[in-house]
Formats: sequence, structure tokens, C-alpha cells
Amino acid sequence: MKTRIAIVGASGYTGVELIRLLLDHPLVEITCVTSRQYAGRPLAEIFPSLAGRCSLICAPMDIDGIVAQADVAFTAVPHKTAMEIVPQLLAAGLKVIDLSADYRLRDVEVYQQWYQPHTSPQLLDETVYGLPELYRAQVAKSRLVANPGCYPTSVALAVMPLLKAQLIDPKTLVIDSKSGTSGAGRSEKLASLYCEVNEGFKAYGVGNHRHTPEIEQTLSEVAGRPVQVSFTPHLLPVNRGILSTCYASLNQQQSNAQLVELFRQTYADEPFVRVCPLETLPNIAYVRGTNFCDVGVVADQRTGRVIVVSVIDNLVKGAAGQAVQNLNVMQGWDETSALLGVAAYP
Repeated sequence: MKTRIAIVGASGYTGVELIRLLLDHPLVEITCVTSRQYAGRPLAEIFPSLAGRCSLICAPMDIDGIVAQADVAFTAVPHKTAMEIVPQLLAAGLKVIDLSADYRLRDVEVYQQWYQPHTSPQLLDETVYGLPELYRAQVAKSRLVANPGCYPTSVALAVMPLLKAQLIDPKTLVIDSKSGTSGAGRSEKLASLYCEVNEGFKAYGVGNHRHTPEIEQTLSEVAGRPVQVSFTPHLLPVNRGILSTCYASLNQQQSNAQLVELFRQTYADEPFVRVCPLETLPNIAYVRGTNFCDVGVVADQRTGRVIVVSVIDNLVKGAAGQAVQNLNVMQGWDETSALLGVAAYP
């Protein structure tokens, strides 16, 4: 019998990406999709890309209806909204993979500083941060997984090998990230209009982006001590992709070959992290539509710094794909199920 899946908030970019991936998953059946805005309308009408593949009708947000039809729920809704839904789904016995920010930060005071009051802090202690490359064993035993943010995913996978090997001074970490416009969601926003984005390139959220404490939380755990970073995101005039360039001072001299070998050893058993060959750096075009994170690393001998470049598709490894990866781990399935598609290139 297939596992029944509900997607709460199916009419956003993350929702349709979940559907695209899960339609090819051999062990699941999507039984319920909800949308407050499009209740009663076929999903294929909202997303013509699903024509001929999906006959689901958007249902209104109704907890009893979701519980009656599903074993696992993906909550692909904005922060604050998730807090209204997740406790009820858990109480009814469902497993939940939440794609909002509501359960990512373990410290409720930090969450409230960067977002708003938390209405279900009692769940934070049992929530597992869903970065399988770091917390796979915990994800496998969890009933509530907080799917990581897109920028934090790209940064954690870029920096983790260096912190584990104690090769860098964490106080010197500077992170420069660029994202495609789909990261802003599907709602109408002036800053996301074509004429506002096309042929432009800008920084935003400088010094106060909400992914900063999430990045610091993960890196601090890896380093075994508090880590603060300078993080600046930018908006790229492309639909998909995140490229993060991370800079830090090395604690000891390293050659390019030594660093590449460190990354290869660290990720040797990870199906979705691809380490670029020596003197090669990644490109967002090569991960488009996939769950891969490509990482390249270079030692700057002149300055004594290391530079790591990572790329992901913000809607896949940065959102829906990682959520499906977490589902596979939670259910004890092959972690790569429905996730081994090749990038759409060019």
C-alpha cells in the first residue's frame, strides 16, 4: 500500500515542485492538496505544466479532511501559518515535513526576534532540522522535520567540511549568496515584476536577512562553538538557482588538491552532493531542476583564505527536493527515490 500524501499549500512554487517530484515517486500517492486561494479549482488549471499528469482538485484548508486522507503532510505555507496547522496534524497522528521557517530555529527567543511570537514552542525540542547530510539519523526517527531554508542549505554544505576539520577561523566567515526570483514566491510583489528584475542585480536584506540565525545555528553546531557570519543575499535575474560564495581565513596552509580531497572524503557517501574536480567551479545551470548541490573549493595562497562556491536549485534541494529526501529518510526508503533526475540543460 502506498503512503498517502497531503500537500498543504499546493498552489505556490514549492507546492507545484513537490507535486512534480512526487508524481514520479513509486511509494506514494498524493491524495490531498489544499489552497485557500484556489479551492475548488483543478491543479492543472492553475499550473498547466501538470496537464495530463495530475487530476487533483484544490481543497480548502480543513484539518479533518487532511487527516482523513493522508499519512504524511507537507506544509508548504508561509511562516506563522504553519504554526496554526502543524500541531493539529501531529495530534491526529500524521508525520509532518514543514517547509516554513516556524520550526527551524531551536531557540524560541531567537525565532521571535527575527519573526514573530511562537504559538507552539513546545514542539521545538522534538523537531529535527532536516539537513540529511548532517542529521540523517535523527530525521529517520522523527515525526516533525523542519525543512531547511534555501540559503542555509547552500551555505551549510559549502562550509561544513572546513569546520569539521577545523581548517578555518569561523570569525572570518563571509557569505555572499545569489538567488533566482522564484525564491520570492508566487504572490504579486513589485520587486519581483519582470521589469524590476530583468537586467538588474541587487543586494537585499543586508545585515538583517532572516536566514542569518538559521545559518549560524547549523554552523555553530558543526563547529562546536558559537559562529557569527556576515551574510549578504542578492537577487539574480533568473528563475531558479542559488550560488553561494563563502570566504574564510585558513588556519593552516592548504593546496587546492588537499581541499578538494577533503570535500570528496566528507561527501563520499552523500548521493546529492557533487564535489567539482580540481580547478573547476559549479554553475547553477548544471543543477536546474535537480536535488544536487555542486561544490567547488579553491585556496587563495596570496591571502591565506579559502573560497568555496556551492550551487543548488532553490526550489529543489533548497525546498521541495530536500523535503522529499527527508520523506524518504523518515519512511526508511531509498533516499534517492524520485530525486535522481538529470538537470534540464541548456
